[in-house]
Amino acid sequence: MASIMFIPKAKGKIGMLMMVGCVALYRIAPFLPTIYCKVCLVVGGDMQFALALDANSGPHPIRSCEGGGIDRSERLSIRGSKQEKALRNRCFGGRVAATTQCILTSDACPETLHFQTQSSRKSYADANRVSAIILGGATPAVPVGGCYRLIDIPMSNCFNSGINKIFVMSQFNSTSLNRHIHRTYLGGGINFADGSVQVLAATQMPEEPAGWFQGTADSIRKFIWVLEDYYSHKSIEHIVILSGDQLYPMNYMELVQKHVEDNADITISCVRASNNGLVKFDHTGRVLQFFEKPKGADLISMRVDTNFLSYAIADAQKYPYIASMGIYVFKKDALLDLLKSKYAQLHDFESEILPRAVVDHSVQACIFMGYWEDVGTIKSFFDANLALTEQLSKFDFYDPKIPFFTAPWYLPPTQLDKCKFKDASISDGCLLRECSIEHSVIGVCSRVSYGCELNDCVMMGADIYETEEETSKLLLAGKVPVGIGRNTKIRNCIIDINARIGKNVVITNSKGFQEADHPEEGYYIRSGIVVILKNATIKDGSVIQTGCVCVYKTRTYNGITSMDRVTLVWEEPLARKSSVRAQDA
Repeated sequence: MASIMFIPKAKGKIGMLMMVGCVALYRIAPFLPTIYCKVCLVVGGDMQFALALDANSGPHPIRSCEGGGIDRSERLSIRGSKQEKALRNRCFGGRVAATTQCILTSDACPETLHFQTQSSRKSYADANRVSAIILGGATPAVPVGGCYRLIDIPMSNCFNSGINKIFVMSQFNSTSLNRHIHRTYLGGGINFADGSVQVLAATQMPEEPAGWFQGTADSIRKFIWVLEDYYSHKSIEHIVILSGDQLYPMNYMELVQKHVEDNADITISCVRASNNGLVKFDHTGRVLQFFEKPKGADLISMRVDTNFLSYAIADAQKYPYIASMGIYVFKKDALLDLLKSKYAQLHDFESEILPRAVVDHSVQACIFMGYWEDVGTIKSFFDANLALTEQLSKFDFYDPKIPFFTAPWYLPPTQLDKCKFKDASISDGCLLRECSIEHSVIGVCSRVSYGCELNDCVMMGADIYETEEETSKLLLAGKVPVGIGRNTKIRNCIIDINARIGKNVVITNSKGFQEADHPEEGYYIRSGIVVILKNATIKDGSVIQTGCVCVYKTRTYNGITSMDRVTLVWEEPLARKSSVRAQDA
């Protein structure tokens, strides 16, 4: 057996010698037994030809003469069609290897060579045949990272993956979400080619009292007639179902590709986690069990050895489970069958459909190795935002290879006047005056006045601008303008959009209260974090630090300024309340 290696990238004399070698090889073909030739093409890399001459190879004669009918044959194209190359690059980043076999026989015509594609070529997913459904509500409209919204994360991941056929399921109170999607993706000049972004909003019909979405599966079922017609028209084969309240970068086509290779009905994207939405699978990746929130013996039975995952977090004892990310890939026919026929009365994927589907469908798991954070709670949302201020943040908005898109705000640059910053993220259009900001995220159009101190804060900003003249008029009238007034101290706090916080305010929760409800005062406490409500007004001199609100009024008598406490609302600790109720019972 002999072998010859050709490098087709060579030019000039070397290229001519290669051609002469090919012709010489072809000329001696009539005097040799059938020659077996294997050609390897590496798309997107250095092309190489490896020809193995083996007299013992089993011949598969191909008649290459003019007029001959040759099944599945093609002239060798080093570059290949632009469409096929683009699809391969989209799925695999240009690293796909295809294999082609060619048989040279003694009666082959000398004018041309034909190459037959091997039937075992690795199939790859086509992004043009993939559609995405983003499950939302009001949460995806929440600002994150200063200038983005949570919905921008899955939307941008779709675009970066080459998926441009997207549906967004919005629940009640979704005006802000709908407005953002329209500004960013429908009126923002993004070219979808043959794709689109469509918002399907929940409605309440007279004959259907429970008209709002009853769960993740129910939201899709209520619009199954719209989706089914669209999928048939666009020849959709696979549907990616996404969540709108997560922070992560992902190429969804890699997940779809594994789904195609496994020939699965459903593929679940998984991460190592603590104890929610747990998945257990065998060595082939087939899911054997799925529990949304197991307890007791069921929870213990779902424990697995997670040391095989190369996570940055090395504590396997802390994360002894594999959990669903809430990201799924369905075959179109499998999804329609589950929602319309087999489980037509079930409303939720994780709690009802998937635990049953693992029994009678091919359900595969795919481990996601990158950064992922579910920000569906106040605590996780707060921590994920503050983590973005770190110098080496695990989630990177600045990577040019995976850009994240949001609405064009067309705002002026932020104005800074003698400010002090440490580990802070400042958005556009802000007015910051002689303030100190540490380990905090400041949203668009925020106003922070003189002498303010912000530590561990997420300030979402404003969607309205008040000019200096308007601000002065409000102050003269004893009212509070949008933003934060003079000499206010805030720590461990989330400040929602368009909040008005007066001067000399203290918000610290220094006593560490975990839960408190004061909507009439404009704030809640959740997991020890003070949350200032949207459009709320915190009056001048208010103090929120021990689960109570103390409002002070400044007065001057004989040239001496003092502050009188005029109101006091007390909120007892939850533990104490529970014990009191138990004794009363």
